[in-house]
Amino acid sequence: MTDEGGGVRPSYRDYFEWFDREDALRIHRKAQQAEAFFRTIGITFNVYGDADADERLIPFDVVPRIIAAREWRRLSRGIEQRVRALNAFLHDIYHRQEILRAGRVPVDLIARNDAFLPMMMGMDPPGGIYTHISGIDIVRTGPDEFYVLEDNARTPSGVSYMLENRETMLQMFPELFAKVAVREVGDYPINLLKSLSACAPPMCGGTPTVAVLTPGIHNSAYFEHSFLADQMGAELVEGHDLRVVDGRIAMRTTQGYRAIDVLYRRVDDDFLDPLNFRPDSLLGVPGIWDVYRAGGITIANAPGTGIADDKALYSYMPDIIEFYTGEKALLPNVPTWRCSEEEHCREVLDRLPELVVKEVHGSGGYGMLVGPAASKREIAAFRKKLEANPANYIAQPTLSLSTVPIFTKAGLAPRHVDLRPFVLMSPQGLTITPGGLTRVAMKRGSLVVNSSQGGGTKDTWVLED
Repeated sequence: MTDEGGGVRPSYRDYFEWFDREDALRIHRKAQQAEAFFRTIGITFNVYGDADADERLIPFDVVPRIIAAREWRRLSRGIEQRVRALNAFLHDIYHRQEILRAGRVPVDLIARNDAFLPMMMGMDPPGGIYTHISGIDIVRTGPDEFYVLEDNARTPSGVSYMLENRETMLQMFPELFAKVAVREVGDYPINLLKSLSACAPPMCGGTPTVAVLTPGIHNSAYFEHSFLADQMGAELVEGHDLRVVDGRIAMRTTQGYRAIDVLYRRVDDDFLDPLNFRPDSLLGVPGIWDVYRAGGITIANAPGTGIADDKALYSYMPDIIEFYTGEKALLPNVPTWRCSEEEHCREVLDRLPELVVKEVHGSGGYGMLVGPAASKREIAAFRKKLEANPANYIAQPTLSLSTVPIFTKAGLAPRHVDLRPFVLMSPQGLTITPGGLTRVAMKRGSLVVNSSQGGGTKDTWVLED
C-alpha cells in the first residue's frame, strides 16, 4: 500500500483515503460478519490427513489487494503467452514431439513421467484445446518484478473463493465500489459456460449440455464444484450418475438418461474410467474413454494435461515458450535446480537451509521444505528423503515476496501473498479474469500461502483504466 518512503502508492490512493476515515471497530465488525457469512453458506475446504478438523473456513481478510491497470495489462500479455505455449506443447508431445526431436526438452522427462498419458498419443481433443481452464501462480518481488511460481493445468481450483470474496466485499463495503473503479469478476461462470460450450464434440447437435463431474462431498474442493455447477446452470454429477447410452455419456435425470456434450471433470486421470485406467476407481465412468476417443464427449481439461503441472518440466518453460511462440518469455520463471541432475542435487543438499524444495508432483503446500523456516531436525529428515529419491524434487531460492496489508486487531500489518489468475481457452479465443485468487500467509513472516498450511484469501481488485 505504501512505498519505501511511506507514501501511498497511486493504485491504493482512493482506498487509503476511505480507510483513513473509517472507524477501526466498524471494519472489525464487518470482518466478523464476513466470517459468519462464509460459515453460513458453507464456504469450507477439507483437510486431508487431519482427524481434528475435517472441514475448515479459509480465513478471509477484508483489505483488498489492488493492481493498477498498467500492471494488469503487462501480466495479461505474459499469462496469455504462457497458456498458449502450454497448449501447443501438449498438442506436440501427444503428436509429432518436435520439441523432443529438437532437444529442447529431455525425452526422459516425458517418457518416464507418471503424468504423461500414452493413450492420448495421436488424439485430437475437440477444438484442439487441452487447457480449457488454467491457473497461473504469480509472485511479485519488486515494483516491476513478477515471476511465475507454477502452472496449474490439470484441475486448477480456487475460483469460487475469488467470486465469493468479491461478493462478500460488495455486501460489506458497497460505498467502496462507488469510490474505486474496479473491474468485474462476477461474469466468470457465464464465461466458463460459453468457453466450455464452444469446445463441444463433433457428435453434439444443438445447444451443448454441460455437466460438472465431482468426486463427491469428501473432496477438498467440493464446495467449488457445486458452486460452479450452480452458477453455470449445469448439472453436478458423480460417476454413479453417468453411463454409456447409444455411444454417448448420459446422466441420470427424473425423465430418464440425457446425453452430455461437455464434462468439466474435477477427477484425476487415473480415476476417470475403471475399464481403461485404475480398475478400482469408483469415481469415474466405465467406458468414458472409448466415447471420448470416438468424439462423443469433450473432457475438460483434456486427459494428459497433468504433465504441464510437473515442477521438473516447469524449469523448461522459457524454452517451451520460445519454441512455440518465437518470443522470449514475458513473465520469467523462478530459478530452479532439478535434483534429478547430480550436479544440481549436490548444490541443493549443500544449501538446504536456504532453499525451498518441492515435490515435482506435489500440490497444496504438502511435501515441501521451506529451508529458512525449518528446524535442524526437519532439514535432516528432508535430506534423507531427497537423497533417497532426488528425481522427485526441485529446489528454488527463497524469494523476497512482496507484501500487502491485512487487517489485524492492532491495525494494518504486512503479509506475503501470491496471485492465481484464471484463464479460459476455447477455439473462439482466450479470456483472462481480471484479478484472480489472492492467497495470503496469515502468519507473520510465513512464506507459505496455501490454505491447507494456514493461509487465507483476500479480494483482488484490478483497476479500470
